[in-house]
Amino acid sequence: MNYVIIDIETTGGSPKTSKITEIAIYKHDGNNVIDEFDTLVNPEIPIPDFIVNLTGISDKMVQDAPKFYEVAKKIVEFTDGCIFVAHNVNFDYGVIRHEFRKLGYDYRRKNLCTVVASRKIIPGHDSYSLGKLTKDLGINIVGRHRAGGDALATAKLFTILHEKSSGELVGLINEDLNPKILHPNLDLAELDEIPDRTGVYRFYNEVNKLIYVGRSKHIRRRIDQHLKNTKSQKGLTLLKEIVRIEYELTGSDLIASFTELSLISKNAPIYNTPIRKSKYTYGLYDYKDEAGYQRFFIGLTSRLTETPLMGYTSKKEGVSHLLSLIEEHELCQKLCELYPSTSSCLEYQDGKCRGACVQDELPELYNIRANNLINQLLLVGQNFYIIDNGRQKGEKSVVLIEDGELKAFGYTPFHFQFNSIVKWRHTLNDLEVNSDMFTMLRNYIKNNPALNIVTF
Repeated sequence: MNYVIIDIETTGGSPKTSKITEIAIYKHDGNNVIDEFDTLVNPEIPIPDFIVNLTGISDKMVQDAPKFYEVAKKIVEFTDGCIFVAHNVNFDYGVIRHEFRKLGYDYRRKNLCTVVASRKIIPGHDSYSLGKLTKDLGINIVGRHRAGGDALATAKLFTILHEKSSGELVGLINEDLNPKILHPNLDLAELDEIPDRTGVYRFYNEVNKLIYVGRSKHIRRRIDQHLKNTKSQKGLTLLKEIVRIEYELTGSDLIASFTELSLISKNAPIYNTPIRKSKYTYGLYDYKDEAGYQRFFIGLTSRLTETPLMGYTSKKEGVSHLLSLIEEHELCQKLCELYPSTSSCLEYQDGKCRGACVQDELPELYNIRANNLINQLLLVGQNFYIIDNGRQKGEKSVVLIEDGELKAFGYTPFHFQFNSIVKWRHTLNDLEVNSDMFTMLRNYIKNNPALNIVTF
């Protein structure tokens, strides 16, 4: 297996707007560099001053250099049958693919990122930027921020990774899309325009029917996973039916979750399983026993019709959370069905339980703490906003909980946070809430203790 270690210098910006000013490619057989290709490229647009200062590549230097279309065939031939390797591969690969796409050619290669590989194979470094990582490893870069110098340093880094990997590198190779197994009407050029940010995506079939809804903090990456999923029959069937892909950026993963759940509830796409069944396998439930004590237990959501106080992806997660709640509210493990016993619980013997398990504590007193727990989980009487990332810079997402109920969400300019809190409500849209959405909210708060919450 051969690899091509690639670095490019550009005019700056995103893969969609950048133009290449220099490209260097080192062919590597896994042990050594066996061939190389390096050239300046005329970007056919002025190079910004800050890029000139960074790379040293000026308009005059590239004036007589070949244009990209003049070296395109050489790049295709030189990289044919090789794994495309780069430090932060998404940028280099994205820019090169975009340049080829403008020429009407769909350039695709399996690819591997040395940033990802380094974090996996040589963990523990303070930084995985090329400059700092190579310095840590004793690799000298001759010509920093020039394609040749950076590509050669990456090639030396790759040699170290290959030697230490014990086969791990193979598992880090990204398979590129195979157009032959996709629906012929799926526009791959539109796919390349999807950003890798937080949001919701939707798949439609050839009769314009919504067949799948998903969400991710990296929607482009997640969509790619769907389109490369040939390992399951369901995945194969789905990718052959996808004709159109739509997406919506949300900034906030919580809002993405609400949007996904709402779309699935309203449209019942054939490739989505019900959210409650797939996401929360177990739940925290409560009931009052014959002696009048409020009791709690972790149960399978598939076997119970009640809405749980909390939802969990596993029994272990549920038990762990319940134990922390027992300690916080001084409850009894036996009455929470975590300590089966015909007598007292172990905590009572240790002096940590007040004796509800043997009715030494009256149910009226015990239930005060138990009901405080229920009110805490159900957000009873609480009023607050959850402030999170917006869809773009200068914007924040806002979710409103009023008197313990999930009410609305929306987006405001960043500076709007400094306005009177009373005015925030007017920027939001009312939310059609169901019990699953409220369970999702409570779990999100539990699992994200660093949330920016503003009470009122």
